Amino acid sequence: MTRQAKNAQALDAFIARKVEIDAMLARLAALSDEHFDVHPDEVHWGHVGTLAHYAELLKRITDSAFREGEHAE
Repeated sequence: MTRQAKNAQALDAFIARKVEIDAMLARLAALSDEHFDVHPDEVHWGHVGTLAHYAELLKRITDSAFREGEHAE
C-alpha cells in the first residue's frame, strides 16, 4: 500500500471520528439546552452530582485537547 493510500485511509478514519464527536457534542448541547431534562422545581443534590461528574469528564477531555491541567507542557 502506498503512503498516499495509507494517508487517505487515515483521513477517512479521522473524519469518521470527527463526525462521531460532532454528533455527541450536538446531543450534549441539546440536552444542556433542555436543562439535562430536569425541571427547575425538581432539582436536587443528586442532579448537581450528576452534572459535576459530567463536568469532570469533559474537563479531562478539554485539558487533553487544549494541553491544560495535567496535559500542560
